[in-house]
Amino acid sequence: MILADTHTHLYAKEFNEDRAQVMSHSFQEGVSRLFLPNIDYSSMENMLELVKQYPENCFPMLGLHPCSIKLDYEAEWESVREYFNRKETKYYAVGEIGLDFYWDTTFAEQQKIAFRKQIDFALQEGLPIIIHVRKAWKETLEIVQEYADKDLRGIFHCFSGSLEEAKQVMSLKKFKLGIGGVVTFKNGGLSEVVPHIPMEYLVLETDAPYLAPVPHRGKRNESSYLTLIAQKVAELKNCSIEEVAEQTTQNSINVFGR
Repeated sequence: MILADTHTHLYAKEFNEDRAQVMSHSFQEGVSRLFLPNIDYSSMENMLELVKQYPENCFPMLGLHPCSIKLDYEAEWESVREYFNRKETKYYAVGEIGLDFYWDTTFAEQQKIAFRKQIDFALQEGLPIIIHVRKAWKETLEIVQEYADKDLRGIFHCFSGSLEEAKQVMSLKKFKLGIGGVVTFKNGGLSEVVPHIPMEYLVLETDAPYLAPVPHRGKRNESSYLTLIAQKVAELKNCSIEEVAEQTTQNSINVFGR
């Protein structure tokens, strides 16, 4: 059984003390395909170092997280994009990018501009996008829909919305829903939504070190915990965990190209 964690920050400082053990545990659990979203310029080197250590398992992305968007976002994005221009590393997506109005809307307009700029870059390079959206669903969807006639594809990361919102994503045809630890939460809401989403639209993720699934909720998340997420999806879809692994891993291949 091979599982793909389509969104994990295993290069983060939270793993500095035991990263090798965390990676080994992940592989033991069959979680051997690890896709690494970037945050901003400061996270690039740590991410690429992990890729160098595990080139057969870790696949990097390149992007500027909405919470890193400030007045100097253009210079920050250019610094991140310079890594792409070096042609030293293959990147599998532009992410994570999007809109986040949860804590602060001071730079809301800059977030929208940066989002569009990075979408344009993804289209130019033929890459999928990984979308972070928090308290900005309407605005995010409107921007993505602007590209309806383009060959834009990707994942709505950490989906925890309603069935109606899931249907809006599915109507885009080329986007998947990233299902993470929230699906295991008693009042997370996804238990009522996931059964109605065809498996072809689902991919799995941990968002480690954040959003650990039950019974680890509130603690540091790890990619090995993806099996708990897969098991819960299997229960909700009334199928085996092997079927979930096979379909969601193939879905990840369809998005990322490997």
